[in-house]
Amino acid sequence: MFSKFLPDEQIDQIFDLKPEKLKEKGIKGIITDLDNTLVAWDVKDATPDVITWFKTMEENDIKVTIISNNNQERVTVFSEPLGTPFVFSARKPLSRAFKTVAKQMDLKKEEILVVGDQVMTDVLGGNMAGFYTVLVIPVVQTDGKITKINRFMERIILKRIKNKDKRYKEE
Repeated sequence: MFSKFLPDEQIDQIFDLKPEKLKEKGIKGIITDLDNTLVAWDVKDATPDVITWFKTMEENDIKVTIISNNNQERVTVFSEPLGTPFVFSARKPLSRAFKTVAKQMDLKKEEILVVGDQVMTDVLGGNMAGFYTVLVIPVVQTDGKITKINRFMERIILKRIKNKDKRYKEE
């Protein structure tokens, strides 16, 4: 019942995704969340480490697209300086944005991973769309108003499944 909420993998931070390891898995594209995955939800611009990570992925021919439920202004201001494609108001966990991005990347589902900090949006959406999913520990432990509701529900779900599946680790 809860299998769609389980990530295929959990990592501490986005920087744990290394091109060499991704290529070994046949990954050629990353669909990433923005807020609390790449930077704190209230940070406007990419940090130097995030900029370097994007450049490293580009240098290794790994396509990266940001999809966010946030508004156009927020996502545009962050993404355009990086020169990375993006989708705003994605309506995650609905799978439409994930599938649209995969088509734009011109990659197969097996060649793309979805990474994000929320089970209720990123993992569920990525799993429902058929992608390999990676849950990252949130950059900061604070959230916007809507995300706080998701986190409450997420804690209930993860509590029920953590003893059944060792892929999940406590924050």
